[in-house]
Formats: sequence, C-alpha cells, structure tokens
Amino acid sequence: MVSTRGRLDADDPTERSGSWAFDGADAVVLLVHGLGADTKSARDLAYTARLGLEAMAAAINGNGVPAVIGYSWASNVDWGAAKEAADANAAPLADWLREWADDDGRPVHLFAHSLGARVTGATLRELAAQGRTDALASVSLFGGAIPDESAAVDGRYGAAIAALDAPLFNFHSRNDRVLGWVYRASDRTRAVGHGGLPDGATAPDGYADVEVTDLVADHYSYVEPEEGCLPRAVDRIGLG
Repeated sequence: MVSTRGRLDADDPTERSGSWAFDGADAVVLLVHGLGADTKSARDLAYTARLGLEAMAAAINGNGVPAVIGYSWASNVDWGAAKEAADANAAPLADWLREWADDDGRPVHLFAHSLGARVTGATLRELAAQGRTDALASVSLFGGAIPDESAAVDGRYGAAIAALDAPLFNFHSRNDRVLGWVYRASDRTRAVGHGGLPDGATAPDGYADVEVTDLVADHYSYVEPEEGCLPRAVDRIGLG
C-alpha cells in the first residue's frame, strides 16, 4: 500500500506499507479507490483486484500476474471534502509515479474506481505539467465519478489525457445506479462512468469508452473476480 492519509502536509506525503518484494511480477497495477474508503476498505479493494487478476492467471501473458499496489487517500469524508482531497492528491501521486518510473521502471497500469477517477485526472494534469507523460503504461477508469464532459478534448482533463504516452480506457456501466442517480443528483451532471462521453463530444487522443453494462451489475462490482469487467480490461490494456 501507498498512503497519504494524514500526510499531505509532510515533506514526503507518501508512506509505504506491506511487502514490496513482488517476486516474478514484470508489471504493476496501482489501484486508486473512491469515496468513503477507510484504510481497511482501501486495502480490501486492492486485494479484491489482486484476486481477480490471479483468477485470470491463465489468460495473462507469460510475464506473470502483475503486482497490485493500493493507493490509499482520505476519501472517508463528506462529498465536497472528498473532492478537495482528490485534487490535493495529484502532486503526491504524480511524484510517486515519477519516482517509480525512474527508480524501478516496471510499467504501471493505473486502475481508478469511482472518485479515484478525479484523483487520476488531477494527477494526469500534474504529470503533464512536470513533463512526465511517460510515467504510466495505461489508465483504466472503472465507474468514474467525474463529469462526462471533463474527459472530452475540451474538458478539464482532456489535454492531459491527450498528452499521456499511454491509452486511457473508460469502463462504464448503465447498471451503475450510484452514478446514474446519486452522483447525478449531487453534482447535477452525468458521470463518465455511467454513459461514457456525452453525445457530440470529441474524445482526446488515446481515450476510449468501453461499455461494460453486460458485465457490471452495480457500482461495486467492476473489479470483482468472476463478476466484474477485469477480463475486458486485461484484454484492452495488453496484459493478456
């Protein structure tokens, strides 16, 4: 795990925990959770993604199942404060990704669930500002809780997505009632994780909507083993 909980004002805002041996792993999945996660549930979601990838071991290429690192941030607060915390995590996460690329070098595939998409979008803007658009091998948004227009070419994150030296896949499901009802009511806009880019919007270079309504039954099932959309994600990002 990498955590910034209670550390955003520190000289080094990221703290590592757990085993970092990663024996046999030639790639890394970094999972950024969404709203309402405490330390334990952030760890549980990363572990769930790991189980899902391990269950697909036969379909993943001969380089072995990627290591899974959870990125834990203080999202267990009210909605407005959580959005502010998401933006505040841009610099720490961008710095961590840059240092990982320079010191370790194994490719990082970023998985972002729900409000983790806001952390990710802000981080992509920070990486672009640092001139480090090479720090990621791919980005996958699962049920992204950001406005649908924000990912368009003229949206808040569009230029950063286009600048990224890697593809970004937006896995969205119309069965996601949290986004279809709760998010829409609270932010008075549609979420990119519910229906993808809005009609008439232009996608940035490297961006692709991937509908997974046939696989994902609700907001919490995207990376669940045998009932989420990990097989489709693995195929898209090139792990399989």
